[in-house]
Amino acid sequence: MRFIPLALVTAGLLIAGPVMADEALAKKNMCMNCHAIDKKLMGPSFKDIAAKYKGNKEAEKTLTESIAKGSKGKFGAIPMPPQPKAEGDAAALAKWIMSL
Repeated sequence: MRFIPLALVTAGLLIAGPVMADEALAKKNMCMNCHAIDKKLMGPSFKDIAAKYKGNKEAEKTLTESIAKGSKGKFGAIPMPPQPKAEGDAAALAKWIMSL
């Protein structure tokens, strides 16, 4: 009887699959302080980022590195500082941005 709850939780996790990033994950990592989905704030909109990298096979990798390590000069004079707290979510965030 003790194993039934554990089996149900395990089955639920397997069915759910990998965690998909979304706006809530971007808010959790404070991305929305400088970015919005469809308008420029301090940084470019996520849709503008996706458009710039559309068709680039290295886009998700490049964005993951930019999120974790920061970047400058890609979208103007304002640099994006490194986001070490978001590093664990950076790949999921990059994938979400490219899906917009």
